[in-house]
Amino acid sequence: MTRAGKPGFGSDWPEALCAPVRNLPSHSRLRVALSGGMDSVLLLHVAAALYAGTGRLRAVHVNHQLQPNAGQTEVFCQQLCHRLGVPLDIRRVVVAAGENGGQSAGGGIEEAARNARYRVFQEVLAQDELLLVAHHGDDQAETVLFRLLRGTGVAGLGGMPGSRPLGRGFLYRPMLDFSRDELQARAIENGIDWVDDPSNTDERFDRNFLRLSVMPLLKARWPSLLSRVRHSADSCRESDELAGKLAELRWQECADDRGTLNVDALVKLSVAEQKNLLRWWIRHQDQEPPAMADWPQVLNDLLNSPQDREPEMRGPGFVVRRYRGRLYVVPDRLPLPAGKSALVPGQELVWGEWRLRLVAADNRKTPAPEIRISTRAGGERLRPDPNGPSKTLKNWLQEKNVPPWERARLPLLLEVENGDKEMVGVGDLWLSGKYCGEAPVSGWRIIVERECN
Repeated sequence: MTRAGKPGFGSDWPEALCAPVRNLPSHSRLRVALSGGMDSVLLLHVAAALYAGTGRLRAVHVNHQLQPNAGQTEVFCQQLCHRLGVPLDIRRVVVAAGENGGQSAGGGIEEAARNARYRVFQEVLAQDELLLVAHHGDDQAETVLFRLLRGTGVAGLGGMPGSRPLGRGFLYRPMLDFSRDELQARAIENGIDWVDDPSNTDERFDRNFLRLSVMPLLKARWPSLLSRVRHSADSCRESDELAGKLAELRWQECADDRGTLNVDALVKLSVAEQKNLLRWWIRHQDQEPPAMADWPQVLNDLLNSPQDREPEMRGPGFVVRRYRGRLYVVPDRLPLPAGKSALVPGQELVWGEWRLRLVAADNRKTPAPEIRISTRAGGERLRPDPNGPSKTLKNWLQEKNVPPWERARLPLLLEVENGDKEMVGVGDLWLSGKYCGEAPVSGWRIIVERECN
């Protein structure tokens, strides 16, 4: 633990520190992300001086259980919040070794811990709550430099935004305009204690190497380094914003009401516009565009390969696929259950990304039908129009322009009676009148919902 001489609680904080914490975006309640380190402890003190006793302030501490002093840090945060009169939520997480998506050991555990931490933040934030995070100017400069070395684009070089949506609320960084030295000087001057993370001195981690070995040299050579980096990051964010506006315009020209992109419209754009639109489109599907050096070749394969080919562009957790002249973002999904499943009246069946229920539709005591769920095996038929002919499922799905990779994941609903099977539903694409509408003929209603990424 790092100690100083004077008690921090009740200190008169300078207006320069208070103003960003006082002048916050509209919110229902505040939460401070409290790690126990110097910057987050200082932020909590300032927030407590402004909001403690109002019922609007809480803190949240995520214990990653990775460091030898993790328990000590948790106790420190409890005692600090008790002294300041700030309610504290403590969440312990287990950081999986392989959670970093295969990144190098130099940054993998940091990335995995960050992902676990931000999942907690998303979970605890209620509607319109604001999470205050104590990132400062040095953190911003290290982030920009780290991303530059990883070969990121303009969006990444914009650094950490001052605020952004997070879960049901928002994340806000009120200390980005302060350097680490400025904040530490204030903490020591006001006698604030904090807990040092022992991993922060381990230069095997890329960020620590930048912080401990590279940044001091850069600051010594260019004393105004932080302001220079901040100016460059601001310019990159502006450029990214303009690129987003352009992508929206191109989206209106190339997209349909299903959110897919028209290949014929895309090929009329320049490679730079194609790349810009695809990256924007992928982000708006809640996915992260892949970092790649051969974008022109990938785009050429995706847009110009023969119609009988099935080109793909793979990213972390998704793939972009082409079908009948359109591009689709297809998220990775969990495997479907093996074999057949049955619907039990009143019970929800979770089946891959699908949720299915069989519920009584009226007060009649009609015996519950036997409804089984399965995937395609080949040769299935259905009668989508009760007065029309039956059709093969294969041809019907082709008529509906359902992409091949989606067909394999559709739950087929089969009514079994006296050993005979009749198809009564295909995913959320079609349900027989026996089981849908205001008054289902069978007296039972089937509800089919899909979790969309």
